[in-house]
Amino acid sequence: MNLLVSLLLAITPQEKTTAARITAPELSGHVRFLSDDLLEGRKPGTPGDAIAVQYLAAQLEAFGYKPGGDNGTFLQAVPLVELHADAPKQIAFQAGTQTLQLTNGIGTASDLIVEPNAHIDRATLQNTPMIFVGYGITAPEYGWDDYKDVDVKGKIVVVMNFNPPFKGEGVRLWYGRWDYKYLNAAKHGAAGAFVIHTIPSAGYPWQVLANSNNGTHQDLPPNDAEPHTMQFQGWIQDAAAINLAKLGGQDLAALRTAADQKGFKPVPLGTTLTLDMPIIRKNISSANVVGILPGTDPKLKAEAVMYSAHHDHLGRMTPVPPATDGIFNGALDNASGCSAVLTIAHALTYAPPKRSTVIVFVTAEEQGLLGSKYFAQHPAFPAGRIAVDINVDSFNKWGKTSDVGLSGMGKSTVDDVARKVAAEQGRTMHGEAHPDRGGYYRSDQFSMARVGVPSLYSVGGPNFVGKPQGWGDEQSLDFEKHNYHQPSDEYHGDWNFEGAVQDAQLQLIVGLRIANAPQMPSWLPGDEFEAARKSAQR
Repeated sequence: MNLLVSLLLAITPQEKTTAARITAPELSGHVRFLSDDLLEGRKPGTPGDAIAVQYLAAQLEAFGYKPGGDNGTFLQAVPLVELHADAPKQIAFQAGTQTLQLTNGIGTASDLIVEPNAHIDRATLQNTPMIFVGYGITAPEYGWDDYKDVDVKGKIVVVMNFNPPFKGEGVRLWYGRWDYKYLNAAKHGAAGAFVIHTIPSAGYPWQVLANSNNGTHQDLPPNDAEPHTMQFQGWIQDAAAINLAKLGGQDLAALRTAADQKGFKPVPLGTTLTLDMPIIRKNISSANVVGILPGTDPKLKAEAVMYSAHHDHLGRMTPVPPATDGIFNGALDNASGCSAVLTIAHALTYAPPKRSTVIVFVTAEEQGLLGSKYFAQHPAFPAGRIAVDINVDSFNKWGKTSDVGLSGMGKSTVDDVARKVAAEQGRTMHGEAHPDRGGYYRSDQFSMARVGVPSLYSVGGPNFVGKPQGWGDEQSLDFEKHNYHQPSDEYHGDWNFEGAVQDAQLQLIVGLRIANAPQMPSWLPGDEFEAARKSAQR
């Protein structure tokens, strides 16, 4: 008996039978509906979003799940607020008698993106000084503080994307994410913040931001942990940031070099900004969809294994670009993830595990993980009783793989379960293929990790069966360049679902094993989320 056959025998007959219920036609059918033009890109608060929510809830009800939302329903209302800034198309920066005009708005020709941050009726800045704060990071555990010895209260900060190599060169942490940059700037009292965009530091081209920018974004109501007190938040193209620094007599390249050192201190740019920006606020109706499959064990059913995926996308683009319909269908991102979780949820009804299963389709991920943040604050099971969050944010549409990438590998004992299941499939497991993207901190499992719940966030590849080395990376990068957050992320019935089936079967079996195990997984000692877990289990 060869090694592969012996490994495959480790999958139990029940697991094999249950996993066989994950099929390409079921995955395809859900993707086809959820990414259809009928749903108009599923932006929270739109009719298409409401259709997606009702579809997901109806599927869970048909599978036999119990409602896990508000008042005996499958829906957990999420109190979103939409903020729309009537920002000028040309924004002027001054240094003495010199002026630099930068273009704000939709399209790759724009220099800036300016959005509201504070929940106010009008953003007003008058000759407000700008200051370069390096990475904009305050990380005492690494002995790093980019705000040291300088008061930025009432000033505008300009921030580099990414983070220093705290965990190795090219590894992005939450400190390297835009949402952290804005949050930390607000905590330091800044009046506004620009994050400098480069393709290497962002992990995606400017078009991903600019093509969907209309000065509008959605938010949860402010709270003490995440204040929204800045007049604005924004992005600035690299070339525009270089010119902005030059306007005030600074060399941005030299500033960046200095900012890579622990002893860096913020540097005034010598420029100011005057801005008057009316803000329109309105409440948005959207919801997380929550279903529960009760566990079979009288004691363990009080605990749960969670599967999650975000159901929202970006809606419609206006004006409609040439050669497109302007609809952000979000087929791969994330009709595919919803499809995988629905199909897993269906399969689980044929082998209900000892712990309960909670299925959560969250809203407003594209707006900053808002739906999962809200669910983490108001979970269907106490966070300390959720064994794991198995999150699916875009699956593999290109075929079978000989390997699996695990985002956040090395953080919890979930790795051991996943690695064993992958080996039983004849696949190897490794860390995420592109650690510079910071995948662990940019999807919904991060919201659950912050309240102490370990996670599995995995996708097959980049090594594809029957394809040459590097082919998988080529497909991924091509999608990112041409389709990610673009109207071209559509489904035309032409995907290869073999890899998606592989991955969903792995996610199913990992969930079954954790749901039937005597003990729940744990964070590895010293992990950044270990303390949150201990607090949640008190």
